[in-house]
Amino acid sequence: MTYNKIRVIISGGGTGGHIFPAVSIANKLRELNPENEILFVGAEGKMEMEKVPAAGYRIVGLPIVGLQRKLNLQNLVNDIQVPFKWAASQFKARRVIKEFKPDVAVGVGGYASAPLLKQAAKLGIPSLIQEQNGFAGLTNKMLGPKVQSICVAYEGMERFFPAEKIVLTGNPIRGEIRPYTASDKAEALGYYGFTEGKKHLFVVGGSLGSGTLNAAMKDWISAGCPGGEDVEVLWQCGRYYKEGVDAFMKGKDLPNIHYTDFIGRMDLAYALADVIVSRSGASSISEICAAHKAAIFVPSPNVAEDHQTHNAMALVNKDAAMIVRDADARKDLLPTAMGLLHDEGRIRTIEKNVAPLARPDAAQAIADEVYRLIKK
Repeated sequence: MTYNKIRVIISGGGTGGHIFPAVSIANKLRELNPENEILFVGAEGKMEMEKVPAAGYRIVGLPIVGLQRKLNLQNLVNDIQVPFKWAASQFKARRVIKEFKPDVAVGVGGYASAPLLKQAAKLGIPSLIQEQNGFAGLTNKMLGPKVQSICVAYEGMERFFPAEKIVLTGNPIRGEIRPYTASDKAEALGYYGFTEGKKHLFVVGGSLGSGTLNAAMKDWISAGCPGGEDVEVLWQCGRYYKEGVDAFMKGKDLPNIHYTDFIGRMDLAYALADVIVSRSGASSISEICAAHKAAIFVPSPNVAEDHQTHNAMALVNKDAAMIVRDADARKDLLPTAMGLLHDEGRIRTIEKNVAPLARPDAAQAIADEVYRLIKK
């Protein structure tokens, strides 16, 4: 395929699960042709307005907000503004499209992609959406009939979208995430100050952290770390919870527990881990598949349509991961992790089953679909 110079608008965001795949798509388009012009469109006040410029791309913010279902005065004020901000966002999106003149529009989910993709369709701009989860989000379900192509990460998405538009691409991930060698693990052990010959558990709750995973860790530590005599733990507690974890760990002499609010070298954290404990956001699952790692997922109950459970079960049903319910995590999570860490045969089985689910070339597949739409 010839990768001519093109102009692309990429819209969406709100969470890292939307933003990082969007940036991966942009990076691949720039790699294919450094002259490609890319403009992001996000929601004012959301994290994409900071993360996208940090990745080297220009972004325009729309005043879009979403409905809040929990009843309180602040949410009531928000919800009254929704129709007015929706109208203003559509007007601004139309103006941005006319000024930028894109060859194609890409939506990755989140508030901002709805007005942008809707206006792109009205103006005859070829459009594509990328759905990261195994249960489609509301915005993407609404946009499905209006776009020409729908890139998905899971099989069976005909439940949500027209089958003839679906392209199974996987989720774009960071390029450094891959299967790891013994030398990678040796580097990781040195980087994190861990000991060769011990078993290693990586507990990761995302950049903000997970209250449930942190509570499970605290309970296990308070009980004397049962089953963990030969286990070292890398525990990413998250920025939001760091102060509380600092207070909990104060005065405890636990050289086998290394905790931090942020992981700068996720590639080495994956390389280190014999077993990973994680929430089951789409990006986390895609990276764990790409790393060929055994994982125990604890789906967050605080997400739309319980999509993290759907994500996790897509692997669990293929014996490619394990699952512990959020409500059971404080009691069952660390005992389950200790059991898996000490069952090498089970770890090898999960690693074998998760490897075929990896789609390391997802960003390339989506970029090719972008070019295919332009040539239609």
